[in-house]
Order: sequence, then structure tokens, then C-alpha cells
Amino acid sequence: MTGTSSPNEPQHSSTVDSSVPHTARVWNYWLGGKDNYIVDRELGDQIQAVIPDIVASARADRGFLGRAVTHLTGEEGIRQYLDLGTGLPTAGNTHEVAQAIAPDTRIVYADNDPLVLTHAHALLTSTPEGATDYIEADVRDPDAILERAAATLDFGRPVAIMMLGILNFITGEDEAHRVVDRLLGAVPSGSYLAIAHPSGEVDGEAAQQAVDMSNESGVAPMRLRSAAELERFFDGMEILEPGVVSCSQWRPAVSDTGRPPKPVYQFCGVARKR
Repeated sequence: MTGTSSPNEPQHSSTVDSSVPHTARVWNYWLGGKDNYIVDRELGDQIQAVIPDIVASARADRGFLGRAVTHLTGEEGIRQYLDLGTGLPTAGNTHEVAQAIAPDTRIVYADNDPLVLTHAHALLTSTPEGATDYIEADVRDPDAILERAAATLDFGRPVAIMMLGILNFITGEDEAHRVVDRLLGAVPSGSYLAIAHPSGEVDGEAAQQAVDMSNESGVAPMRLRSAAELERFFDGMEILEPGVVSCSQWRPAVSDTGRPPKPVYQFCGVARKR
């Protein structure tokens, strides 16, 4: 991966600023996607110089999504997902994983980013039996999200709320808990909450340096949270094993060596509403 120009530079509209880095595009770059610009690759490379394992962390986050949705759909019978902070589509999106197991699954994605909106058509695909929708909304306004998502989801039945890589952009602790509490209050018992979030649990000094670097670049401000801080979002819920851990260590596939995967700085957890 380099910061040089590419013949596959994505087309952009007047609402998308390609002159400053964008977190979704940097993430897309780390995942091997093509929806990014030179500035995104440059920032991605700078962060990778501080955290050499950042690409592994991004991929571990994506792997967690796949394993969590596979478990919730296949083992827990979840047929409805509210995926907040959608980001740019790539392989193994929530609806693709869920509907491959249960074609009647219904998914609503929500994001407030014009860049993501320009790519939303790639998400608006579904099996005939299920449904996939995208709504433009800010996670800080959960009432608006819930109101619009109700056109596709039945909030009288269990819903899995996916918050992967989004709570870190709500830097205030009280506001972050307000958002999560409001969303959980709208879904019945038997619903689930999945969170993935950058943490300083692994090489905390380097992780904070990378966050500072990102914040100074002009992208949306973000923060780290400790495992203990993430656990508090699940207060009153039944946290699934193995608890709040590195994304690479949440129910991983058995490796050839038999050793657990190396921890990454992205942490995660899944819990059931009682």
C-alpha cells in the first residue's frame, strides 16, 4: 500500500471533499478497498508507521462483524439488524452475512456522511424474502433513527444493534451513554448490542499517538476507551463470552498453531438485553 495516485481514484460529487482525509476512506484503504484518495492513503500510512498492526486491527474488526452476525443470525435467531455508522461498503457487510444464513433477515443501515450516501446504492440490495434499507441520520439523534428505521424493522421483535467504529466519534461519555441507552430502550428483551471501539489496552501510548495524529489531520474527532469503559455500555445486559476483548480474540476460528490470535487495539463485545 502506498500514498501514490491510482487510476482507480473514486469519482466524487461536490459534497465530498477529497482534499482532506476521511476516516471511512482511510478504513477502506486499510481493508484493501479502492474508495479512497491520496490524502487518505497518506494518513493511513502515517498511522501505520505508529501502529504497524493497524491493518490487522481493521481486518480483525471486520472479522468480528462477520462472526458476530453469523452467531446472532444462526444461533440466536436474530432476523433484524440496525447497523449504525455504516461506513463504506466492502466485502462481508451485515446484510450479506445475515441473509446468507437467513434470507428473510431485515437490515437498516444508518450514517450521516455524504460520502457514504453516494455509495448507499451498493448497500440497497436484498434477498426477495428480506429487506435492506439505508437512512441518512446522525447517531447523536437516536429518536430520528428509530422513527425512520421503523418503516423496515419491527421494534416489537428482537433487534441486533450494531455499533462498530461509531461510539469512538461520540467523545463525551454522557452523550455516548445517552445514545446507547435510548437505542436499547426502544428494543425488546432478547435484543442484542454489538460494539467495536479503538482502545488503549494494547500499546496504549502508540494508540493515543495515532488518535492524536488522526484528530490533527482534520477528520472527525475521536477517542479511545478502555475495556472497562466499554463494559459499562453493557450494564444490565448479559455479556456473551468471552466478554469485552480484542476483536481478534472474540470467538476466533481455531488456528493451525492452536494459539490465540495476537490482540489488536480494536476491542469489542456483544450482549443480550434481558
